[in-house]
Amino acid sequence: MNLDVRSITAADWSLLRDVSVRALADSPDAFRTTLAEARAFTENVWRQRAEGSALVLVVLEDGRAVAMGGVFTPPDSAVAEIWGMWTAPEARGRGCGGGLLADLVNWCRDRDLGVRLQVTEDNQAARRLYVAHGFQPTGVREPLREGSELRVEEMQLVE
Repeated sequence: MNLDVRSITAADWSLLRDVSVRALADSPDAFRTTLAEARAFTENVWRQRAEGSALVLVVLEDGRAVAMGGVFTPPDSAVAEIWGMWTAPEARGRGCGGGLLADLVNWCRDRDLGVRLQVTEDNQAARRLYVAHGFQPTGVREPLREGSELRVEEMQLVE
């Protein structure tokens, strides 16, 4: 097993598209974007998604994307938001998600930013990962998507 973490740029738009579509097919209730929406995005949209985030990381195992996550900072904010965390089923339980989360958190720390994320309320594995890395619920909850009965809960890094 050969793991490599790659920082995504606009030139890597097809890798971001492929891993995002795979993540949505595997875990459709973990993301705000739907699989149908992602499949309909143009190359330009994927390039903008890669450029628009402060950092997007993909974990490659023997050249195949097995995990992803990103972080962005809203304008004029001292708090960054982690988004798009996902690990492929065959890579779960091997530390890919934890390593990826640590890299994203360290990127934020290096910039003196607070860190928030959202997690679907019933995603216990992700919640355990986030709590293990110092995140705690803020009490803020909202629908995953407009009209969705699924809810996400905000968590914030507590140090």
